[in-house]
Amino acid sequence: MNRYSSLDAMAFKGNLTLPKIPESNMALSVLGMFLGLLLEVSTHGPSSVPRSSWRHDDVDLLEFWEPDVFNYTTLLLSEERGVLYVGAREVVYELNMSNVSIKSKQLLWKVPESDVSMCILKGKSKETDCRNYIRVLQVLDEDTLYVCGTHAFQPLCDYLSLQDFCLQDRAEDGRGKCSFDPAQSFTSVMVDGELYSGTAYNFLGSEPIISRSSLSQSLLRTEYSTSWLNEPSFVFADVIREGQDSPEGDDDKIYYFFTEVSVEYEFFGKLLIPRIARVCKGDLGGQRTLQKKWTSFMKAKLVCSMPELNFVFNVVHDVFILKAPHWRDTVIYGVFTSQWGNVGLSAVCAYNMSSVHEVFSKGKYMQKVTVEQSHTKWVRFNGITPSPRPGACISSLNRRQNITSSLQLPDKTLQFVKDHPLLEDPVLPIGNGPRLVTKDVNYTQIAVQRVQALDGSIHHVIFTGTDKGLLHKSLVLEGEVHTVEEIQLLKNPEPIKTLLLSSQVARFLYAGSDSGVVQSPTAFCEKYPSCVDCVLARDPYCAWDPRSASCLNIFQHDADPRKLIQSLKGDAGICPTAAPLVVSDYQQVLVKPGASADLPCPVRSNLAQVLWKLNGRVLTEASRFLLLSENGLLIYSVTPEDTGRYECWSVEASGGQNFTRLVMGYMLRLELPESVTSVSTLRPSSTASTLPPQEGPRDVSVEWHINGQKLETRVAEYRQVVSHDAVLVSSWLREEALNKDVQYECTAVSAAGTDVSRVELRLDSRDEAVERWRTALTDHDTLLQQWKKAWESCDGQGVL
Repeated sequence: MNRYSSLDAMAFKGNLTLPKIPESNMALSVLGMFLGLLLEVSTHGPSSVPRSSWRHDDVDLLEFWEPDVFNYTTLLLSEERGVLYVGAREVVYELNMSNVSIKSKQLLWKVPESDVSMCILKGKSKETDCRNYIRVLQVLDEDTLYVCGTHAFQPLCDYLSLQDFCLQDRAEDGRGKCSFDPAQSFTSVMVDGELYSGTAYNFLGSEPIISRSSLSQSLLRTEYSTSWLNEPSFVFADVIREGQDSPEGDDDKIYYFFTEVSVEYEFFGKLLIPRIARVCKGDLGGQRTLQKKWTSFMKAKLVCSMPELNFVFNVVHDVFILKAPHWRDTVIYGVFTSQWGNVGLSAVCAYNMSSVHEVFSKGKYMQKVTVEQSHTKWVRFNGITPSPRPGACISSLNRRQNITSSLQLPDKTLQFVKDHPLLEDPVLPIGNGPRLVTKDVNYTQIAVQRVQALDGSIHHVIFTGTDKGLLHKSLVLEGEVHTVEEIQLLKNPEPIKTLLLSSQVARFLYAGSDSGVVQSPTAFCEKYPSCVDCVLARDPYCAWDPRSASCLNIFQHDADPRKLIQSLKGDAGICPTAAPLVVSDYQQVLVKPGASADLPCPVRSNLAQVLWKLNGRVLTEASRFLLLSENGLLIYSVTPEDTGRYECWSVEASGGQNFTRLVMGYMLRLELPESVTSVSTLRPSSTASTLPPQEGPRDVSVEWHINGQKLETRVAEYRQVVSHDAVLVSSWLREEALNKDVQYECTAVSAAGTDVSRVELRLDSRDEAVERWRTALTDHDTLLQQWKKAWESCDGQGVL
């Protein structure tokens, strides 16, 4: 799909009333209004912060990759055989679905040198383009897979025998079945031995096509017209069995999902529109009109927007169809973003299949207009619609009219289909808006599973993959979105390009990327160490077992459900009372004066507020303590007034209640030196500067200069008497938080001479600054001890 600048999108905001402004300022003015709208969108809608975040090494993941093999993005799960088929660059793998790190079989499918040379002559890259990227892996029958690859920009298909895992050398032309370009958008689905594809039909990628190919029939395809397909980016296709037990004798339908350039409106930029298109499985094309073309092709706008803010998510990236025993109960889920630059907003919208059926069976048609100087190029068709209804599948009513196939449809109906492929009525989302909106996250893939909780309630658990290799697990609870967790599936930040779920509840999820395949459990219940954590997670897969005192996956254990504890409302009050942490159990921390103390607090919930208390009083970051991003507490240059009882408390709101827990307790004490001449302290603050200890005679004094100006205020100082005429001096300075770079100079002055130390502090990110403070303070402590030992050693040898 082409990339469009944010300027291209400005025309779409035509419903905004703007004051007359100079053309030179217009772009900035419209962009300013648009950015303001983004800020409003980011604070509205059903957004959710993941409660738990797991790094790649925190959880048990299984991976598969091999050297010099890339693009593991075509996945096919065969639960009957217990295997996962993976199509990558020039290879097909058969992996164990319970452990993808175990490879059972593989097939190498390289491109002959003659075809590579031809590809290079056409201007393509030998290292990347002129290879064979496997893009189609579909089950043909119980013993055969249908496989297609880009084959150096000459797509080729063949049959893969599952007995010996070899190609049957029945190569077929892959045009219309598989893309030429490995980077081009593409989708396919096998339905009853026939391959339905959405791809490009030519080398340049300029002729989009939705097609059906089979051994028994010639290729059936879309009309080559921008009215039918206009620069589409295909994302998904699947069959809906609407013909099963249909009282109207209806046919099964194949639905396609894609984003294309709008044909309804014409501006100075290209406006993108997400679409849902439909064809009938029994379509045979027309007798005279639309020969070997779809007679049932229709498309409609797929809306995902926030109407109250007039904000539209107009690019669909992936679709998942959550099927039900009856097709009317099927729900379609899609992930969307906006075309207007990198705004960092993603949305998940859901659609009832019954609403989709209503649009295609009863919706109004659109037709082209020839009005000049108008942005609107298509309007509602208000004339008389031919009969049978254009685009409809052959039904029992048609058969009673002696129309038993599309070959018998009248030319008037077929000509109408050819000229009016676009429906006016859009497909609207459930609730008229997104189920989920995220900020600073770009969703790329989606999978959904229907899960029954212990109380019998049914929930749709939404798994979404991002362009940074992360996985989010979310669900809608009592009208609000709750994101259970965020998992770093991929070691490196790269897009998840395929997401696949096992049909067995609470089994596995598989993610494909350019670098490999990752297998993940659908739940990490064992990561919750307490009943409160288990319940507050609000994960329908998980429940607390009092007998084993552990959080269990309810679908993988035989525990009595009546004795398990689960509350998707997050009511942790139903948990048994846990033994409180007593002071005698607090961890003892012994720190030297002037050293730093790092007190960790392992709170894994991103929704919890962490409070630190010292001797029962709540600490703030305004003084000498630094609260770390991982909820720990850093105390630098510890003084006697810093000693005492430290407690880390977690406060988390859920179900209209606040749940408070004592997470960690510490007893901080000073390890005082044997001989201290004087210790003076200054009220500390949020930043500190520590210099190496200075040595010298007893008359030594310390002066501080900040940016060349002498500091008159009394400064904290530590002296260690080493001998009758030597003393070790360490001085440190605390100041308010920095807002600019600062140079500090510490001068030790005595009758014996002068020594100067300098340090320059530059503003940096919070995490980097904290890490540098830790290093500096550790170095300070180490150096202090080294000097002390050195002086004591010299004194013991009679040198001093």
